[in-house]
Amino acid sequence: MSDPTPVIDDLCEESAELDRLVAELRPEQWNLGTPAPRWTVAHQIAHLAWTDHSSLLAVTDRDAFSREVEKALTQPGDFVDNGAEEGAAKPPERLLADWRAGREALHQALRVAPERARFPWYGPPMSVASMATARLMETWAHGLDIADALGVRRTPTDRLRHIARLGVRTRDFAFGVHGLPVPFEEFRVELTAPSGELWTYGPEDADDRVTGPALDFCLLVTQRAHRADLALEAVGPDADRWLDVAQAFAGPPGPGRTPRGGTP
Repeated sequence: MSDPTPVIDDLCEESAELDRLVAELRPEQWNLGTPAPRWTVAHQIAHLAWTDHSSLLAVTDRDAFSREVEKALTQPGDFVDNGAEEGAAKPPERLLADWRAGREALHQALRVAPERARFPWYGPPMSVASMATARLMETWAHGLDIADALGVRRTPTDRLRHIARLGVRTRDFAFGVHGLPVPFEEFRVELTAPSGELWTYGPEDADDRVTGPALDFCLLVTQRAHRADLALEAVGPDADRWLDVAQAFAGPPGPGRTPRGGTP
C-alpha cells in the first residue's frame, strides 16, 4: 500500500495557498459571486469547511458521521447547499477561523490514521490516501472558483498529479453514473504536467487514448471548464465519449460549465 504522506503534504500546501488568497479579503469581497450559481466566495469557503468537518467525522467518529448521512438522506437535493448557506452566514473572520481549525484537525487525523484504515463516506469507503486526494481535489477546484471571482490567475503546480490520477481512476464511475456501458478495455492517458513531466496511465498499446495538458484534464474532471475550451485530444469512440462525461467527484453528474463561446 502506498504511503499517504505525500498527498497529505500536498493537501496542506494547497489549503495554505488558498488561505493566502482569502486571508486579507475585505468584507465585501466575501460576497462576490463565483461561477457556481448563487454561491459567493463565502459559500465556497463554507463548503470546504463543511466537507472538512464531515471528513473529520468519518475519520474519527463513525457514529456521528452516520448521523450526518441520515440527515443527508432526508434532504437529498439540498444538504450540500444548506451546509454552505449556514457557513456563509457567519462573519468572515469566524468562517475563516472555523475553516482553518477544521482542516488542521482533519490533516492531523489523516496523518495518525492507521495506514490500512477505510473510512465511511457518502459513496464507497475511502482509504487515507483517497480521502486526502478527494479533499485536495475539492480545495483546488473551489479555489479556482474563488480565484475567478477575484480576477486572480493561479499558477498550476504538480500537485495536480493526485487529481489527474483520481480522474483516471474514476473513469468507470463516470460512465456508470451517466447510465452508459463501461468500456471493457483500459485507455492510455498521457498528460503533460505543469513542470513539463509526462504523466502516463494505462497500457501503451491501448486503442483508445487521451492526451493533453494535465491542467486541462483536471479542469475537465472537476467540471471547471467545458471540453470545447480545453486542449485535450481523444482517439477512439469510447475515449471521446469519456471526455464528455468525465467527473472525479462522487454523486450525480453535475451540470458542468458552458463553453466560453456560449451554448455547447
